[in-house]
Amino acid sequence: MKKIISKIILGGFVIGAVGLANAQKIDAKAKKILDDITANYNSKKNSYFKFSFGSGTNELVDKTEPGIYYSAGDKYKLKIMGTEQIFDGNKIYNINAEDMEVTIAKPNGSSSMFSPINYLSTYRNDYNVTYNGKKKVNGINADFIKLTPIKANGIKYVYLFVDSVKKQMVKLEQHGNNKDVAVIAIKEYKENQELDPNMFAFDKNKYKNYVITEL
Repeated sequence: MKKIISKIILGGFVIGAVGLANAQKIDAKAKKILDDITANYNSKKNSYFKFSFGSGTNELVDKTEPGIYYSAGDKYKLKIMGTEQIFDGNKIYNINAEDMEVTIAKPNGSSSMFSPINYLSTYRNDYNVTYNGKKKVNGINADFIKLTPIKANGIKYVYLFVDSVKKQMVKLEQHGNNKDVAVIAIKEYKENQELDPNMFAFDKNKYKNYVITEL
């Protein structure tokens, strides 16, 4: 599980940028749904997700962990499995409590950062998009959208399940070519909360006993 978390969470839910060498196909209905959800999230002062992160092999999820995610504009904070990731708008801070390590780095322009909703932006350039009808997910009659990479990036396909009425993400599944699977299921969603002004700030004084590496 730790390996999966490191690869997917700390790496940024892993999507390398790809070119448009192949003709991209985006279903109009799916695009409208995704764009409406994106506009809804972008209109909020901030957002909060409580989610479960599942992982497994051979297309089966066999481990799950709870997580929380805050975002405001381009800043965010993620907490899961003793690991915290902060993006303050300039740098990414990966804080590992178990190993007492902090890694600081500038975001890599060739990959997307982690977010329960990151595919809402990356689909525009990197994926063929199809609308696959409705499917019940956690009691919600969700719209089912499939993303397929237009160029090899280690991902076989991504499934997005969205509540079009509330314009919110419900669940996403990332399936790798190696049959690894990662799932984020949104359990709770809040918006426009009064957040601590230092929510997305990294305070080095709190980690005096940690090994801090700046890349």
